[in-house]
Amino acid sequence: MKIVILDGYTENPGDLSWEEFEKLGEVMVYDRTPAEKIAERIQDAHAVITNKTPISAEVFDACPSIRYVGVLATGYNVVDVAEAKKRGIIVSNIPAYGTAAVAQMTFALLFEVCHHVGAHSMAVKNGDWSKNADWCFWNYPLIELAGKNMGIIGFGRIGQSVGKIAAAFGMKVFAYDEFRNEEGRKIGEYISLERLFKESDVISLHCPLLPSTQGIINKENIAKMKEGVIIINTSRGPLIIEKDLAEALRSKKVYAAACDVVSTEPILEDNPLLGCYNSILTPHIAWAPKESRQRLMDIAVENTEAFIAGKPVNVVNP
Repeated sequence: MKIVILDGYTENPGDLSWEEFEKLGEVMVYDRTPAEKIAERIQDAHAVITNKTPISAEVFDACPSIRYVGVLATGYNVVDVAEAKKRGIIVSNIPAYGTAAVAQMTFALLFEVCHHVGAHSMAVKNGDWSKNADWCFWNYPLIELAGKNMGIIGFGRIGQSVGKIAAAFGMKVFAYDEFRNEEGRKIGEYISLERLFKESDVISLHCPLLPSTQGIINKENIAKMKEGVIIINTSRGPLIIEKDLAEALRSKKVYAAACDVVSTEPILEDNPLLGCYNSILTPHIAWAPKESRQRLMDIAVENTEAFIAGKPVNVVNP
């Protein structure tokens, strides 16, 4: 079994090990693979592991030995799964590995909006406190979350985890999801999307990118929101029409936005959110604590083992 890992660096920049994969066969690991090198590197591979390197119909045409594609992520749109299915190629993804990490990052972003801890720490180190006439000061408004309404769009594993944390901080949890369940009802109140936009003080996105959700944060829907709403996105960048959000940030209709994802990654220099003082942008790191990446690695190995054993799991193109 020849296994080629096309873009392993973000999963393992050196603090994890590929050893468990190496027990399964001959393994070749590339940190990154440019488009023109994809077919060349996996031409004689039986199993391909990819994160963001695309596997297209043309790649499958050039690489007839491929029998398995493992995606090092939950989303699998980088693989032409329909074409893989036609050819009898199994495609597996990694579900649920980052629930705790993404929920934690959601609140890291929200707390930064509410308290600007980094900026206040820097102000202290720059001497602003020692020179201050009073015993305390703050450079930004400070926001208490207790009693606020948290609106969560997408109430699956991550959304429900965020809901539990929000409730622990004394927030009222509103949820919008097409698929409602009893576990969700224990955490928050399922409501319509219209009501969620109207009543939420904080809106956090945790839904998949689908035709029905693409651009869900747009000019029309922002107009339905409370004045001074806070928007958090740790899900998918294209859920937001960024020029519309930037306009709302400049007008202060939206008090602040904190996004770990954007429409094009890496972020483009002309992304409109870069010019907004009340935006916080992080480089798609919600998934990336070492513990989360180790779970991802473990599941990726298990997926590959199951394929080799003839009992594939986490298959996205059955």
